[in-house]
Amino acid sequence: MPPIFRFAPSPTGHLHLGHALSALCVWREAEKVGGTVLLRIEDIDPQRSRPEHVAAICEDLDWLGLRWDGEIRRQSEHLDDHRAALDRLAAAGLVYPCRLTRADIAAALARIERETGAPWPRDPDGTPRLPIPGAEPSPDETRKAIRLDMAKALVALGGETLTWRESGCGPAGETGPVVADPSRWGDVILARKETPTSYHLAVVVDDALQGVTHVVRGQDMFYATAVHRLLQRLIGLPEPSYRHHRLVSDADGAKLAKSRGSKSLRELRADGWSKDDVIAAVDALLRVDVLKSSA
Repeated sequence: MPPIFRFAPSPTGHLHLGHALSALCVWREAEKVGGTVLLRIEDIDPQRSRPEHVAAICEDLDWLGLRWDGEIRRQSEHLDDHRAALDRLAAAGLVYPCRLTRADIAAALARIERETGAPWPRDPDGTPRLPIPGAEPSPDETRKAIRLDMAKALVALGGETLTWRESGCGPAGETGPVVADPSRWGDVILARKETPTSYHLAVVVDDALQGVTHVVRGQDMFYATAVHRLLQRLIGLPEPSYRHHRLVSDADGAKLAKSRGSKSLRELRADGWSKDDVIAAVDALLRVDVLKSSA
């Protein structure tokens, strides 16, 4: 079987130059090894996902000359697969219901930091790490989430050291094999009341079900790979190889993002950019990384 790659955008806005860089990296890596590329739409957020954005994603990829294999997989159509994985973790006693809201967490943090005079640990994304001693949950049952019990999950590993095969690099220049440290993330959310999955759970389940052997994605997902390796091990899923590529930043040094209103590919087209202009811009960004790594 040839290697299998995937490009997996969320339909919460239009693709921008950062997505173009990621897509081109995926297709180029697949071409190098004679692999195929699947298109997956990660639409588990029912509030922000829009069908018109799915159509726009397909249009932008077609404009870039990128073709995928097989049918598009929409995560929202496979929630039973994610629920089955969550049930497996629950049967092993590795998850628990949590009703802590952001306000509950903020109140607990303020109290602890006031008492200790030290900041509470954050995960690699900057979110306060749970569990938090003495945090009082909200009585509102509609806000219930399911979290991984990180302490029990690590015990279930039986002392095994998790690693992953990295052919790219992390934000600090890390290369593989990389030792995974999921404990830095604490009790991550695996599902919410409104949807039976989360990014962390859905991505490992879908990669396994689609037979993905190579994951190519941005450096912003580098540290999250530790959580993904943990879930793969706990659920019994195969381990793909990983390659994390650079991110595209704006003039302020922040990562391009839909939420920041970064200019989309369709806006660049309206400004007169051609497909070749986008590819040239991506190549220029990637050459900078090559020069830095060889210096």
